[in-house]
Amino acid sequence: MRDLSTVRQGWEEVEQAEARLNSRMTPQESVRHWLQLQETFESQLQETSALFGPQRASHLAELQARLRRLAQWQERHGNPASVHPEPPKTAAGR
Repeated sequence: MRDLSTVRQGWEEVEQAEARLNSRMTPQESVRHWLQLQETFESQLQETSALFGPQRASHLAELQARLRRLAQWQERHGNPASVHPEPPKTAAGR
């Protein structure tokens, strides 16, 4: 049982690190990351679409609704620039 508790403790640390990283991402970075994962796992997603397709579609619809609400909130509060689909230009990228 000691090994299992060690694994659990290690997993909790991974989840905490994931939460820290996710909280530092902008919505645009999160979407880009999600799209990269989608591309990476596309073949597995297609293979399991019969099992999980409806659930994925539901989650995608929920994500789209959340992003729409975020964009509306940002527009109401004077922050529409952060909704722009392109990443901001850096000093080095100009």
